[in-house]
Amino acid sequence: MVRTATKVTTIRDVAAEAGVSIATVSRVLNGSGRATPETTEKVRAAATALAFRPSTISRSLKAARTRTVGVLIPSLSNPVFAESVAGVQDAAAEAGYSVLITSTEYDPGREARAIESLLANRVEGLVLTVADADRSGALDTLDEVRLPYVLAYNQPERATRAHVSVDNVAAARAVVERMAALGHRRIGMVAGQFRHSDRSRRRHAGWLAALADAGLAPGPVVEVDFNDLRLAHRLAPHLDGAERPTALFASNDLLALATIRAVRDLGLSVPRDMSVCGFDGIEVGTLMSPSLATLVQPARAMGRTAFNRLRAAIAREPQGHAVMLPFTLRPGESLGPAPPDIHPANPANVPLDRRHPSS
Repeated sequence: MVRTATKVTTIRDVAAEAGVSIATVSRVLNGSGRATPETTEKVRAAATALAFRPSTISRSLKAARTRTVGVLIPSLSNPVFAESVAGVQDAAAEAGYSVLITSTEYDPGREARAIESLLANRVEGLVLTVADADRSGALDTLDEVRLPYVLAYNQPERATRAHVSVDNVAAARAVVERMAALGHRRIGMVAGQFRHSDRSRRRHAGWLAALADAGLAPGPVVEVDFNDLRLAHRLAPHLDGAERPTALFASNDLLALATIRAVRDLGLSVPRDMSVCGFDGIEVGTLMSPSLATLVQPARAMGRTAFNRLRAAIAREPQGHAVMLPFTLRPGESLGPAPPDIHPANPANVPLDRRHPSS
């Protein structure tokens, strides 16, 4: 039996159900301000009907100093997040803080529950990466109760949400510009599901913008589940025929490595027939054959910077909201010149799995 994820009720849901503002819900449930008996009844009825549980946040805000911060990331298995957590831990240790870590496995529905779990341990603030920083009910709740937090990797449009990131649009443009400079004219993208990652959406936007600037038509976009890296069956329909792409941009390095495997399983050579470039800069990419070309984010520096910004927010020190870190494009064997013509590689339109052995 397949179980569907249960949606976690947020303070925004309660406000919509009761027909009042988020601030009013907070005042009623926390007993921190005036509200008419009618409004109070509507808010409490909505909270009961939706099984909203504000107690964890309330207890956390009343807690004494614990010198503990929480970290929420999408995945513990993706090395780029592990590296940023290491940066948080480095900076926290120097400042005498402890760190509690949890993950969502790229499931937006788990964010509120994961945050509540961290708050139950009375963390003083949070460093977190969410699925969508502009449409997160969990962040709305944190904003309303004024618990300090700093986003890592996310680039919210809301200027008031503190964040540390690279410019994902500009970084993706740099990848595509490099591919175009190498002669590629048909460039596709393998992207993590857009609804699970605002970073993936921004990288797609950069991909589109760079293609438009170069006067190139967009190649295929293959959206995939971050947790399912078996991609051959998803890519096969796009990699046959004379108009197939000669380069694929993957929205993160794990997807890029999975793409290389899938391309080779389908009988094509990387980079002779197909170039692949990732995004993140995980070190394991340098150990692969071919080595992975990638856009490098300074992951450890991102974690360290995010903690330092959080510590300043906890101390109520004035600061700007956005920090953009530099990125670099790391050359690798997986990204090479475009093949002069893909027709000779398959003169008889032989199915992909019957071409030359993968290399």
